Amino acid sequence: MAAAPPESDVVRAIYEGLTSTDPRTLEAVPAIAEKWTSADNKVWRFQLREDAVWSNGKPVIAEDFVRSWNRLGTLGEKSAHPELLRNFARVKASPAPKPSATPWASDEPPPLIAKPSRTPSEFDSTRPVADMVLVVKAESARSLIITLLSPDPDLPKLLANPVFSPIYGDGSEFNSQQPENSIISNGPFRLSLVTKEFVALDKSDSYRDRGSVGIDTVRLIPAETADDALEAYKSGKVDAVTNADFEPLALKVLSPYQDFRKVTHGAINLYEFNTSKPPFNDRHVREALSIAIERERLTDGEMEGATRPALRLLPIGGASVKEIVQDVVRARQLIAEAGFPDGQGFPVVKLIINRNDAQQRIARAVARMWKQNLGIETEIISFEMYEMDEIRNLREFDLIRRGVVFPSSDSQANLRAIFDPHDPGQNGAMLEPTLIPTISNSPGRPVTDRGETTVATALPPAYGSESDALYEFTAIPLYFPSAYSLIKPYVQGFEPNGLGIHLLQDVRIDNDWQPKRSASES
Repeated sequence: MAAAPPESDVVRAIYEGLTSTDPRTLEAVPAIAEKWTSADNKVWRFQLREDAVWSNGKPVIAEDFVRSWNRLGTLGEKSAHPELLRNFARVKASPAPKPSATPWASDEPPPLIAKPSRTPSEFDSTRPVADMVLVVKAESARSLIITLLSPDPDLPKLLANPVFSPIYGDGSEFNSQQPENSIISNGPFRLSLVTKEFVALDKSDSYRDRGSVGIDTVRLIPAETADDALEAYKSGKVDAVTNADFEPLALKVLSPYQDFRKVTHGAINLYEFNTSKPPFNDRHVREALSIAIERERLTDGEMEGATRPALRLLPIGGASVKEIVQDVVRARQLIAEAGFPDGQGFPVVKLIINRNDAQQRIARAVARMWKQNLGIETEIISFEMYEMDEIRNLREFDLIRRGVVFPSSDSQANLRAIFDPHDPGQNGAMLEPTLIPTISNSPGRPVTDRGETTVATALPPAYGSESDALYEFTAIPLYFPSAYSLIKPYVQGFEPNGLGIHLLQDVRIDNDWQPKRSASES
């Protein structure tokens, strides 16, 4: 259920997954898994540590991940990021196998067995997710095999997202509205107290690397507004402030101070095309509208320097790509070649945005650029935020404003967050689930029993890389928002980054810190 900070900060503190994310580099680092391998980036083997235990003293084993992730699949849209499972191969669930004559050792559970019917008609796109299980196999207590539909070289980065942390048992302990401090967890901290005023976390006595945890207690204190958070920081009530949406005036006041940190947020604001409608089904038209926008005028003017121009799609976790080149002359040439010289005969662009002052200013500025640079008129239509998804699904727009927050530094997962293959409008067609016959241990195929069939939808080939997606111009990237934090100078190891990832076990308090004095002071 924890979609983003600060809730995900709590999850990272009390649970540990296969991998973690280095807050400085955003690369994957070992956690419960001490190493991993893959020959084709589709079938992955993760080797688990022997010293990882739950807070009740029992070992963390591969079966814990199999059980937890299949529970995540059955939660569906109730979970924070159901889309993160989209590239995981699935098979139809089968009844639990009968007990073997040779019992398994208590610390080495049997692998997940899923033998679907051989009847293709049973792979119905309307079948409940609960009827499907992930092709994730506990090869042994310490070895986990994961099978994907499409190759993903960044899978270890994706698995660092807190939703992939294992839980102990069937999850029934989470049914209560109020979390209990008796929850069994496996992270560097344990949940010790939950009140309306704060959440307290204490160092866990059972954590595998307890000696590396630098602080004994963390308190997370909610603030209703950014002003409240700033006041708590100034008064010394808190040592750090995150997730604050400061007003432009406050940003100007805070910017000179060493405590103030600003990073590019792992998110993007863009305009998505309805590519099923002419003339927006013409790639040259889409490119013209994109390169005719002068993004610096949006970020420096309308957004008052609080954002960064987006000349690509991924602000984090992406490979080096050829960025969009803003070129009004070429944009005019492309529009003319498409049959609309100086914008003549071009239909009025129907631009849908959410009812927000900042988005209104940006839309008006973009409309002025299209008019001035291409001779194209724009009708700006505003809706409430809760109405936007329905309009997008019904495809009742030419362009629609979207804000996408990226869940990890996995570039494939982030591209899926933008170009959702389950959307009815991508390239004008719904992508149906694909049947993939598999043969055991065949190169490039999921490792399953002979004759099984996996089913799910992979990323469309047209968007296999950020460069491919940029070339297609099915979306106009506009700007990357910024994330702000305040951190006291005596707090060490609290690293701001675009994903808002804070590993509290790395934080230290420098008790010897003193403010610098000028030479004239005694």
